[in-house]
Amino acid sequence: VAGTFEDQQDSFGDLSTLAVLIIVLVFMVMAAHFDSLTYPLIIMFSVPFAVIGVLMSLFFSGTSLSVMSLLGCIMLIGIVVHNGFVLLDYIMLCRERGMAVLNSVVTAGKSRLRPVLMTTMTTILGMIPMAVGTGQGAEMWRPMGVSVIGGLTVSTILTLVLVPVLYAMFAGTGIKRQRRKMHKAR
Repeated sequence: VAGTFEDQQDSFGDLSTLAVLIIVLVFMVMAAHFDSLTYPLIIMFSVPFAVIGVLMSLFFSGTSLSVMSLLGCIMLIGIVVHNGFVLLDYIMLCRERGMAVLNSVVTAGKSRLRPVLMTTMTTILGMIPMAVGTGQGAEMWRPMGVSVIGGLTVSTILTLVLVPVLYAMFAGTGIKRQRRKMHKAR
């Protein structure tokens, strides 16, 4: 039992290191894409909500935290970041076209709701057989299905609200800062 526990702790440590590296690399790639540190930070705010969703789904389903559920968490990082990226990229496109902050947020929310929901629903529906499977080896794969379904459900709902709100807050602060500079320049 002690050897299995040590192996599990080593695996948890390795997967935690992997998750941190993935988050750092994704942040760096988005910072290079957006030429800003603010926009990747806005998108990364949705990742902790995925972890909250994973823990809630594991608790309510009575499934224990395992290596497979942690692999599901690592998968979620990419999916959640993609959903936030799709939404934020269109918001910025609307801003470049000359729309006001709130108009661009609303337009992007309406326009990108369907792609975000389609990505989420296909992943969730694809994980349902894994989460409810009863065949041979299902007890090993079930935690991954449960963690992805729960984390993706919670994070998608909050991403659709959190990313636009944070963008509007940061953009409003940036506009106020620009106005102060222009006022001082006069």
